[in-house]
Amino acid sequence: MTTPTIHATTVLGIIHNGEIVIGADGQATMGATVAKSNVRKVRKLMDGKVVAGFAGATADAFTLLEKFEEKLNAYGGNLRRGAIELAKEWRTDRYLRHLEAMIIAANANEMLIISGSGDVLEPDKQVASIGSGSMYAQAAALALKAHAPHLTAEEMVKEALTIAADICIYTNHNFIIEKVK
Repeated sequence: MTTPTIHATTVLGIIHNGEIVIGADGQATMGATVAKSNVRKVRKLMDGKVVAGFAGATADAFTLLEKFEEKLNAYGGNLRRGAIELAKEWRTDRYLRHLEAMIIAANANEMLIISGSGDVLEPDKQVASIGSGSMYAQAAALALKAHAPHLTAEEMVKEALTIAADICIYTNHNFIIEKVK
């Protein structure tokens, strides 16, 4: 199975100065039409101890987030173990393997990118991005980390998403940004 190309959103996570933040825009696109401008693509799980953002088909992502929370609960909140178990089931389950989405998940200690092809990746340089505007947001975030280290992680996420939204037609300026407790 190949990883689907995820369009129509931007999700960005940054770890900076001990703070972990994930943010996303709010645009849902159907083809070349904006269907909704304020979709909440970042969710708190496990009473706020885990934050997850998704890119891809919304119904698919909600199904996967529910499965992910089940895995987190089954493994005592262990993010890495829950992510690995989700990725294994997502890749092998006859129903789940057809779901098209990607997830960035973080707790107070780490951030991971989870895909349906079985990938559980720890991002380089503590910046994770998924979605159609992800490369714009990632480039901006890396520049901010290198040249504006006085900014908070939340400020970096907001500024990088703003840059992505200014460039990517599938990304808007309606941001939801969540910090990990």
